[in-house]
Amino acid sequence: MSYQTLQRTVNARLEIKKSEFIAYAYPVNSREQAMFHVEQLREQYTDARHYCWAYIIGDPNNTTSAGFDDDGEPSGTAGRPILNVLQHKAIGNIIIIVVRYFGGIKLGAGGLTRAYAGSAQATVDEMILSPYVAIAQVQIQAEFATEAQCRYVVDSLNGSIDDVAYSEGVLLTVTIAEGDIEALKIELAMAGKVLHDDG
Repeated sequence: MSYQTLQRTVNARLEIKKSEFIAYAYPVNSREQAMFHVEQLREQYTDARHYCWAYIIGDPNNTTSAGFDDDGEPSGTAGRPILNVLQHKAIGNIIIIVVRYFGGIKLGAGGLTRAYAGSAQATVDEMILSPYVAIAQVQIQAEFATEAQCRYVVDSLNGSIDDVAYSEGVLLTVTIAEGDIEALKIELAMAGKVLHDDG
């Protein structure tokens, strides 16, 4: 199943009954990266009341790693609604953090749930998304005479050459979209041989 990823950080602000909700969305590849952004916002908005968040690492349809935190709000009113927005929109490798300044008027559980989901949706509305492309690293065995041809084929498929080792022949280590490995094998034909793929 394909999913979308965030291209760059976005943020949005909502004011609901005098409470201010400041939402940030960051592209992330690990829980550690996600938690780094939470800590950054705690330092940036030291006087805020709550820092609620949800993240998804990997495919949101088959979540390998997801997490959320209500950070002192009533259970289920903050983190879960943010996570639901991400899953509904099929966005992966992302964290949304909502910083709340309490305005003195209680919103109640329903009001909080709507406020946090609305804050998450407001960031989604600002996002530039791109389809996630699974990549793989493969090795190509080639002769010295066909190295240039191999490089040309890798380049034409938007792959990148990570390493080149010379011994009796040439061994190129390349990173390429998983969906292009078959095309790589066909395009190389006589010029080189794909040894293995991790996909």
